[in-house]
Amino acid sequence: MPAPTDRPSPSTGFLVWHLNLRWRTAIDRALAPLGLTSSQYGVLASLAAFSAGGARPRQRELADFIGLEPMHVSKLTRALERAGLVERTGHPGDTRAVQLTVTERGAEVVTAARAEVLRLEEERLAPLGGRHSEQSAALTDMLLTLLRHAETLTGEPEQPISHTQAAQDEEIS
Repeated sequence: MPAPTDRPSPSTGFLVWHLNLRWRTAIDRALAPLGLTSSQYGVLASLAAFSAGGARPRQRELADFIGLEPMHVSKLTRALERAGLVERTGHPGDTRAVQLTVTERGAEVVTAARAEVLRLEEERLAPLGGRHSEQSAALTDMLLTLLRHAETLTGEPEQPISHTQAAQDEEIS
């Protein structure tokens, strides 16, 4: 029987996947008292960022913005609507489209959730010196590079991700 040290190192993909699972589990636990899952938070925080200037995006626009399947976003926004955090209304110019708005309660919940997510991220990035360290910035740059590259490999429309967007997205993750 081979010793554990004889095994090859785990692949980068496995490590990213495993880290994602752990972070999502931690976020789910931290946001449970607010009535949110990590996926719901991702949609709610993205909607809040997308519509910060008063825009009322279509559900499809939000799905494209965050890179999720429209059907999945539909399910998540319906749950957020039932919780009173999002309002879904018909689009005046397109009877097939649904417009989304963060409710006043949704804005309060997303603000509290964002604080929890940032606290958790600071904790998780402590070995690199915290969220604002040079190592964390370098990690963010590397992840953005890999994300952009992955988009070119899958043929998905490339959505430019700036450092500003990455800073907003880190609040979502």
